[in-house]
Amino acid sequence: MHTQVMDATFDEMSAATDNLLQAEITELTARERALLDLTADVCRQTLGLPFTRHVLTALDSGVSADDLRELLRFVAYDSGYPAAQSALARLVELEREHDLPRPTGQAHEVNAAGTGSPLPERMRQEVAALDAPFGRYMDLQSRMRAGMRLLSVRERAFITMTVDVLYQTLQESFRAHVGRALGAGAAPEDLRAVVRFSARFGMTTAWRALHVLDDLLADGESTA
Repeated sequence: MHTQVMDATFDEMSAATDNLLQAEITELTARERALLDLTADVCRQTLGLPFTRHVLTALDSGVSADDLRELLRFVAYDSGYPAAQSALARLVELEREHDLPRPTGQAHEVNAAGTGSPLPERMRQEVAALDAPFGRYMDLQSRMRAGMRLLSVRERAFITMTVDVLYQTLQESFRAHVGRALGAGAAPEDLRAVVRFSARFGMTTAWRALHVLDDLLADGESTA
């Protein structure tokens, strides 16, 4: 995609940043990096030029139009539905403007009218004890995503870890998401790479998250 140079010095800084991350963060696939870029766009609502570039990069990295929609459905859990809906509207515009591949309609069963939740029972009980209506809300959100299959468990764990870093929700949810990543077979260095990659969206938030991640891994508190 050709774009007008707005500031040559800024472009040089941005390119150097991307080159360093590309060279040093070898633990993540191109597809995973693309998904995390898009996750940050949703959370930060950077839906202009960055989102456009990231959508095109994602498509080049093997992320399908159906995958993009599952990402937005999934991340709405933590980013909030309004943020994900804004990104979805922009995605539809980009598909039309750039004649991009359209979704085939692959989707999962929502099961909104069901009961229960795939969340660990201990977590459900703790949340219900904190606030029962909020517990029911969390059950619904997790249940509606239980059937997702286009994004792998590892990818979903990395996405939620990135949301935690961006929002600095580094307590209960970060611990759970780190545990999910480990349970999906991710190595500690993979998790550090996820947090390190998020520095492009805010260096100080990544710095703090690295401290918390190291404490979790050292304490052995994170479980799948």
